[in-house]
Amino acid sequence: MNLRSERLMNYAVLVLFAAMALGPVLIILGNALGPQSADSGPGLLGLHPGNFVDAWQQGNFASYMTTSVIVAAIVVTVSTVFSTLAGYAFGTMTFRGSQVLFYVFLLGIMVPTEAIVVPLFFDLRDLGLTNTLWAIALPQIAQSVAFGTFWMRATFRSSSRALIEAATLDGAGSARTLFSVLLPVARPAVVTLVVLSFMWTWNEFLIPLVMSPNADLRTAPLALAFFQGQHVQETALLAAGAVLVALPVVILYLFLQRHFIRGMLEGSVRE
Repeated sequence: MNLRSERLMNYAVLVLFAAMALGPVLIILGNALGPQSADSGPGLLGLHPGNFVDAWQQGNFASYMTTSVIVAAIVVTVSTVFSTLAGYAFGTMTFRGSQVLFYVFLLGIMVPTEAIVVPLFFDLRDLGLTNTLWAIALPQIAQSVAFGTFWMRATFRSSSRALIEAATLDGAGSARTLFSVLLPVARPAVVTLVVLSFMWTWNEFLIPLVMSPNADLRTAPLALAFFQGQHVQETALLAAGAVLVALPVVILYLFLQRHFIRGMLEGSVRE
């Protein structure tokens, strides 16, 4: 097989996988812009962007997405800070029990949410935290810190030892070395962690459902599920609601995609 044939085959494979990935997205978007019923007018150029307005108003997405934004901001901010500090400690320092303690952090990745959500609910209820933002945010912070510590530890372990030694010789302490020397180099890894934490938090369904039994603090995925139950036959409105819920994750990724892809590529080649 010559170089030209190999290149054409590579492009064919890429186009096939792109079609498989984008096909469902385009179908949902097409349904969202389609008519709600046979009696609907021709719309604007054959499209019906008013479906998004109707879905937004009927599903009360403004309130629920505000809750999701607040929860995501708390989880992403706290977990990123804690993960960076813990990853720096595990990745660059040696202290008694560090290996065992790191394995304890890894339990947060290995234990599924379904296994702990019921006892966690009773614990938070005894503390008076159910039906609060903290009941929704704290479990997700713990889960994100577990992965984030693993991710940032790998990042800092692969950092140049010469940089750390040079900073130490210049009299920089641990905090100065982290914030002035290592973090600027590790920015793609931090951005990747932010995007992943935001995506997981935004899409979380079980924890908000269990931790807010009176439904005062529904998040966007919960709102979409209840909206689906109320509009079973209205495909256009359901698709419009799904697009609205997915839009914040897409926007964040588009803004940070360069750093995200760079962080993922760097992470894939680390030992």
